[in-house]
Amino acid sequence: MVNLKDILAKYWGYSDFRPLQEDIVRSVVDGNDTLALLPTGGGKSICFQVPAMAMEGMCVVVSPLIALMKDQVVNLQSKGIAAAAIYTGLPYRTIEKILRDSEKGEYKLLYLSPERLQSQMLQNSIKNMKINLLAVDEAHCISQWGYDFRPPYLEIANIRNIIGQQVPVLALTATATEDVVKDIQYRLQFKQERVYQKSFARDNLNYLVIKEENKYARLLRVMNSVQGTGIVYVRNRKKTKEIAEFLQQQGISADYYHAGLDIKTRESKQEAWKNDVIRVIVCTNAFGMGIDKPEVRFVIHMDIPNSIEAYFQEAGRAGRDGKKAYAAILYNKADLLDLERNFEMQFPPKQEIVEMYDNLFQYFRIPVGEGNGLSFDFDIADFCNRYQKNMVSAYHSMDFLERSGWIFFTDPIRNSSKINLLVSDDELYAFFAKYEKYADFIKVLLRMYQGLFTTYVPIKESDIAAKMNIGENRVVEILNTLHQKKILVYEPQGNLPKIVFMTCRKKKNYIKIPQQVYDNRKKVLRKQLDAMINYVVSDSKCRSRMLLEYFGEKTEKKCGGCDVCIAEKKQQNSDKRMQKTAEEILILLDSGPKTLEEIQKNINALPEDIIKVVRYLQAKEVVSKNLHLKFEKNR
Repeated sequence: MVNLKDILAKYWGYSDFRPLQEDIVRSVVDGNDTLALLPTGGGKSICFQVPAMAMEGMCVVVSPLIALMKDQVVNLQSKGIAAAAIYTGLPYRTIEKILRDSEKGEYKLLYLSPERLQSQMLQNSIKNMKINLLAVDEAHCISQWGYDFRPPYLEIANIRNIIGQQVPVLALTATATEDVVKDIQYRLQFKQERVYQKSFARDNLNYLVIKEENKYARLLRVMNSVQGTGIVYVRNRKKTKEIAEFLQQQGISADYYHAGLDIKTRESKQEAWKNDVIRVIVCTNAFGMGIDKPEVRFVIHMDIPNSIEAYFQEAGRAGRDGKKAYAAILYNKADLLDLERNFEMQFPPKQEIVEMYDNLFQYFRIPVGEGNGLSFDFDIADFCNRYQKNMVSAYHSMDFLERSGWIFFTDPIRNSSKINLLVSDDELYAFFAKYEKYADFIKVLLRMYQGLFTTYVPIKESDIAAKMNIGENRVVEILNTLHQKKILVYEPQGNLPKIVFMTCRKKKNYIKIPQQVYDNRKKVLRKQLDAMINYVVSDSKCRSRMLLEYFGEKTEKKCGGCDVCIAEKKQQNSDKRMQKTAEEILILLDSGPKTLEEIQKNINALPEDIIKVVRYLQAKEVVSKNLHLKFEKNR
């Protein structure tokens, strides 16, 4: 057997695994179905990438995060590991080539989006692949009790039947309740229960919930009291800019980020924050996925998240370096009302969702019986204006259509220009002989980017231009020419999301929104929202303990650093102080009655504390005033 640590050192440069990683890897290599619960930043990808290299054959990875799939493929290729990804929107010819190469054993890892599992072509091809492991990332998506249930994940069980039950499955997730843990194993047909869970406890992270009417002023106080970089989360795009400008006016280096900004602007803002050019990024939840910045000192939520799962992941971006950090929620009564209103908006009437389906086909002028697999840039603002729809309601309607398998909707976040060579080495040299002027250009591409023959690779036209000492417009012109000559596929960077129709257009009366996608999901999200509200309004239980118990981790230990623990400590200290003051007053009164002024003169305590204690002793009838208006002990 190959030494697992040798593989880790050779490809990733680490001398040892992180806690639990080695246990998980060895379990998989031993052929066991395994569920790994590792918090965000816990190194989940190592748990399937190392076994993939240790065993003969190829690992199939199912993941809903297309941007992260692409990043991992590029990262693996840079280490000399053959990897590819198939996801909705790839050209048929590219998919066909990747599947053909997978059957030949050309790759060690093949990433698939869950929607692709429904493809008959993929299911037929996978029978001819030598698969050593099936890895399921974001495994909570397979459970209807999870916070992000996705029906296509249910197809994974069918894939297990095709590749054979002897091939182990590794399910990975960062957050899962006890019910979800059980459901994942049931849905993935685990042969035996085997769960590795790293504690969700973050001893260095102090959780705070602060009820505050003037949230901007409190935000400023937090910023001025905590050093280092941070993230401020808000619910809508407009507030990102407003709060960033407010912080700038107060002398704090800040910027804003949301999905509505163009790609270059987003990348620029993200890099500036990662490199400490700016201290604070104010953002929607579009920011943070895949961001690995260990030294974040605070994460502040100006709006209440929809679930503890979502909050735990976002708050967990603070303090990954193990040093003291803060995760705070600032809220007021209006926020609780907004939360309820937003919940109702998440569930448009089913008839409205069906109408949205029909309008989408009308918008792109696709007749009934046509449209399967067609992909379009989608300007949702123009669409809503044309069909007089509320933007929020339209977005949620599309979410339900996607979850029901009718469409696929990709956000343009982190998209970049991409190329994929379509020809073989021999065909490429034949092309050079005919068009010598393109030879140097293509050779530069091959030197700059790995994996061009196997999958789409993200590129930057500006980098190519600098390398070749030509203008960026000239780079685009050459890439377009090579695209037209079918030497490569060139997909320029776009600012608009893409919509892909997963079926031909059907008449409205055939469109169904499954109960598990709508009704059951509403019940689950209602339960999660109630748990989030309870977390926020509770002021009697340690915050860290509440979070741990939500995820099924029983503990009597208090963190000592959350707002509840701090308030409890203050109260205990106050009680001790008052007790001591009361004892001193009673000893003083043993020598005879005393006026309040005399008591204050002889007792070393704050005047207001003395008054409070004296009133308390009076109420308990331990002392009283005599006819001379002096306090004396009751006999």
